[in-house]
Amino acid sequence: MHIPDGFLDPATAALTYLLMLGYGGYALRKVKRSLNAEATSLVAVLAAAIFAAQMLNWPLPGGTSLHFVGGALAAILLGPWLGFVAMFLVLFVQCVVFHDGGITALGANVLNMAIIACLVGYLTYRSALKLLKRGDAARLLGSFLGGWLSITLAGLACGLEIGYSPAFPYGVAVTVPIMAGWHAALGAIEGVITALVTLYVARKAPDLIALEAGWA
Repeated sequence: MHIPDGFLDPATAALTYLLMLGYGGYALRKVKRSLNAEATSLVAVLAAAIFAAQMLNWPLPGGTSLHFVGGALAAILLGPWLGFVAMFLVLFVQCVVFHDGGITALGANVLNMAIIACLVGYLTYRSALKLLKRGDAARLLGSFLGGWLSITLAGLACGLEIGYSPAFPYGVAVTVPIMAGWHAALGAIEGVITALVTLYVARKAPDLIALEAGWA
C-alpha cells in the first residue's frame, strides 16, 4: 500500500501532508493524557511487530503494493492516539531508512495507514463492545471486523489518491478496484490475526487493551 515518490501530484501530496500534520498535532496532545510506562513499552513492541509484518510486500499492477497494515491492532491495544504514534513511527522509519514509501507521499501513507486504519479499527471494535455488551464474542467480532474494514478502507483511500492524481498513469476505474479489492481479500487474514491477538491479550493481560483498561 505504500505510495512511492512520483505517484502523487504536488497538490495531492501537499493536502495529505496538511492532514497528517493537523491530525498528528491533535493526537500528540491527546497522548499526554494516556502516556505511561506500560503504554510506552507497548508502543515500541507493537511498532516493531507491525514493521516486520509490513515488510512482506506483493506488487499490484495498476496500484501500488499489497501488505498487512496492523493499524486496527495498534488502535485496539493502544487507543487511536497512541496507535497513530506507533504507526507513524513505523511509516517514518520505513520511508527514511528503507525507502519503502516516498518522502513526498509520506503524508498520504500516514493518512491511509496511521489515521484511517487506526480510526476505523478502533471505532469498529468499540462499537462491537457497546452493541454486544463486551465478552469474548464481542471482542472477536469487533476486532475481526476492525482489522478487515481498516485495511480495506485504507486500500480504497490509496486507490482514490493515486487514481485522481494526474501523475499516476491509471485512473480510479482501475486503481480503486485493484487496491480496495485486493486489500479486502487480504483483510480477511488481517482480521483473523487481529481477532486472535486481541482475544489472547484480553484474557492474559486485559490492562494492556486501552479501551477496556479505561486509559484511552
